[in-house]
Amino acid sequence: MQVFTADMIYSDGQALADHALVIHEGKIEQVIPLAALEDTAKAGMVRFENGMLAPGFVNSHNHSFQSLLKGFCDDQDFFTWRDQALYKYAQILSRDDLYTGALFAFGEMLKCGITTVCDFFYINDQANDNARAIIEAALDVGLRVVMARTLYDWDGAPKRFRETVHQAVENTVALHREFQDDPLVHVLPAPHSLHGASIDMILAGAELAAQLDTKFHMHVAEGQYERQMIEEKHGKPPVAFLDELGVLNDRLVGIHCVWLDDSEIERMAARKTGLSYNPSSNMFLGDGITRIKEMLEAGVCISLGTDGGCSNNRASIIEEMRMASMLQKVKFCDSTVTRAEDMFEMGATNGGLNLGLPIGRLAPGYCADFTVMDLNELSMQPRQNALKNLVYASQPSAIRSVYVAGEKIFEQGQILTVPEAEIVRRVQLTTRDWT
Repeated sequence: MQVFTADMIYSDGQALADHALVIHEGKIEQVIPLAALEDTAKAGMVRFENGMLAPGFVNSHNHSFQSLLKGFCDDQDFFTWRDQALYKYAQILSRDDLYTGALFAFGEMLKCGITTVCDFFYINDQANDNARAIIEAALDVGLRVVMARTLYDWDGAPKRFRETVHQAVENTVALHREFQDDPLVHVLPAPHSLHGASIDMILAGAELAAQLDTKFHMHVAEGQYERQMIEEKHGKPPVAFLDELGVLNDRLVGIHCVWLDDSEIERMAARKTGLSYNPSSNMFLGDGITRIKEMLEAGVCISLGTDGGCSNNRASIIEEMRMASMLQKVKFCDSTVTRAEDMFEMGATNGGLNLGLPIGRLAPGYCADFTVMDLNELSMQPRQNALKNLVYASQPSAIRSVYVAGEKIFEQGQILTVPEAEIVRRVQLTTRDWT
């Protein structure tokens, strides 16, 4: 048994003073008043003076290998970015390069307090070894990882991305079975998008999620071009078309969902379909502003993602909380339209809901994944409202420690699992001849 306490513990919307977190075998057993703790538990208790325990942040959408492409095609239109950075370099990355990119991305995330990442991975080479490299990197860093194994068959994409429906299903099932007993690894199907996956592939992904009892993730209406393309091809906008296919349900988590009308938002809410929102990436690529206010009011479960490093040069969910809130305030010219508390829920609790995992809360039965915020750090001053400061003001230097499944993997600016200098060396070696 492990026992932790701090000046405050942020649990289910409350900042609890004089409480302790009791952990057993990587899970939270109790959030209990200190006065109720037995003396034997108090004897070995870890106390964080001037600290706040908060749930670990959940990155519900990322493409880890893209961190290697930062700066290679910035400030370009989407199709130039896609063809001259993403497609160009994705075709030359070895398994070892993919591991390096993931190590790089996950190391950055850890330093920003992220404890779980969903990696939407599609350089599969019709097999699973590359996906294993991503999982290996996450485990080496110490993060909890959800491998959103992509189902992709659009013939305009690089060959490395593409599989037949049969190959995609067989490989995803095999990867799921391989890691089903690892508490830090989870595998779910991810039909790429309405342009990257055929109707048969999308239907197969939805059926597979039901078979494996998982969520399934899919890019939806990220850019205006996709909405226009689907309307021209099928006579309906994207979400309405997915509903017609019978796959708009409580297992589906749409990624981005920028270009939706009122009726599509209502459909998502009625079907309990989730949203993984990536505000910085949407801004970076000029996609637009997802209708978060309307979705929250309709009851859509919204989590946050950073997306890949070449469409968002930072890997921080705290940054995404801030951006999500600020975008809505400026869109509606109304500073009251969003609250820090809602953004925090999107960055933690809702991430767990959209990944189908008991994470993102400091509550009994949940995984013991948490961050320790330094209440004495400059960006957390003054102390009147630590939660508001965390969302709107905090810098990575305010993150004192990070724990996953009760194990400390980051402390005082240092990654404890993989030397940061080794990550830098690997990144520089991989990219040294790129232009």
